[in-house]
Amino acid sequence: MSRGRVRRAAGSPVVATAAALVLLQAAVLALSLGCDAAAVTADAEPDYREALSKSLLYFEAQRSGRLPYNQRVRWRGHSGITDGLQQGVDLVGGYYDAGDHVKFGLPMAFTVTMLSWGAIEFGDEIAAAGEWHHTLEAIKWGTDYFIKAHTEPFVYWAEVGDGDTDHYCWQRPEDMTTSRKAYRVDKDNPGSDLVAETAAALAAASIVFRASNPHYSHILLHHAQQLFEFGDRYRGNYDMSITEVRGFYASVSGYRDELLWAAFWLHRATGKEEFLRYAVDKADCFGGVGWAMTEFSWDVKYAGLQVLASKVRPHSIFLLPVHSSFTIGTRRIRFHQIKLVLVVEPCYQGLAYDRACSPPR
Repeated sequence: MSRGRVRRAAGSPVVATAAALVLLQAAVLALSLGCDAAAVTADAEPDYREALSKSLLYFEAQRSGRLPYNQRVRWRGHSGITDGLQQGVDLVGGYYDAGDHVKFGLPMAFTVTMLSWGAIEFGDEIAAAGEWHHTLEAIKWGTDYFIKAHTEPFVYWAEVGDGDTDHYCWQRPEDMTTSRKAYRVDKDNPGSDLVAETAAALAAASIVFRASNPHYSHILLHHAQQLFEFGDRYRGNYDMSITEVRGFYASVSGYRDELLWAAFWLHRATGKEEFLRYAVDKADCFGGVGWAMTEFSWDVKYAGLQVLASKVRPHSIFLLPVHSSFTIGTRRIRFHQIKLVLVVEPCYQGLAYDRACSPPR
């Protein structure tokens, strides 16, 4: 990546690879990591099993921290083992971003959300390919780090390392001498987009681990709900609090899409009506519902949350209390119904409500 340019989704191999797991059968065609181009012919059948295997192997190469005994990428060693030491916290672990040694919280969280979503939707196919255990390991390597980074209910460590100094020095992560300064968001320096995306990642992962590791699933859900409360109560873009990230992963779309995205994942993970009500009530004033979305990325979540909304069971919608109603033509439509329609299919535009969208007091 060129220094000083804001990254988009296609610019990060981590994000691109994670997104591939969501559309397993189709997107793996775009993955070329580790493939021998000379062995690929025009009429050859794509080997999805191999593509999936190499995608997951890539995540092992991106690991930061103390590597486990079963690490398959043998040329990698321990690295970043003093991360967080200057700030008195343990931030060892997580994933490096692309070819850098920086640990950027927002794209890392989105990566884990997408890995988890892929596991939820295509678990049988992943298991049939013999990659289920590796998928769980890839998710857990990220979620373990997110738990470490959430040191207090309203404190989350957003980044380790500095992009500018990192790009000036080409080193192996095992030998790096660049800054390992850590940056955080808190009540006075909010980062709703970052913490809401992390909440989404933890909520989605809690679904993945529910059957095999219920205790760990419960821990993930606990942190997810705390982070969602943090992001909603103390609202603001994380790149306003951490200016160092602006040249790399600036939050162009803001934080509202992440709050809706997290609410839907929390509803799916917990079944609690309050999260669905939150998403429905905020659907219009948080934006995106009447837009033609052409991007789904670490920055823009509207397309993804529309897909999640479309999966909500109809009976869940009607459990919501009726707050108001509107007239469309000759029909009177209940408030919560039109709200969900706006999320799922942005057909109705120009409707004005007086529903409050200010932060909770």
